[in-house]
Amino acid sequence: MAETFTEVLAGGAVLAAAVGFLIYAGQGSIGPSSGSYELRASFQSVEGITVGTDVRLAGVKIGTVTGLDLNPQTFYADATFTLQDKVQLPSDSAALISSEGLLGGNFVEIRPGGMPDNLVAGAEIEDTQGSVSLIGLLMKFVGSSAEKAVGDQG
Repeated sequence: MAETFTEVLAGGAVLAAAVGFLIYAGQGSIGPSSGSYELRASFQSVEGITVGTDVRLAGVKIGTVTGLDLNPQTFYADATFTLQDKVQLPSDSAALISSEGLLGGNFVEIRPGGMPDNLVAGAEIEDTQGSVSLIGLLMKFVGSSAEKAVGDQG
């Protein structure tokens, strides 16, 4: 009888912990949270960027990529991201896809402009630079080095 009571008590404790965890997890929001606003940008290439990727300004995370879609008219990748309300960007700001280093991941870097008016929720950042392929850069370097070597010999 004591073993059954102990098992029921342990099961109740596990169930209470699971319910507590679900309540805690449910308090976070899936979509854009209050205190944030959404912006859009179109990139030629978003290689290395996925939903959930950081959006940073001066190396500090200020938002998150919330959507990536292919624009069938322009064949560019349309990115949607949310930014913290406390970060108001000038209307001529730029969005770039940057890398943390040779082996690091990519993130969206925001470079603020100098205009007095700010981007409003739902606006599009016009000045963008897509990701740069490391393999493509290496191939250009190797190709130009080979051309130079052939030119020097001839």
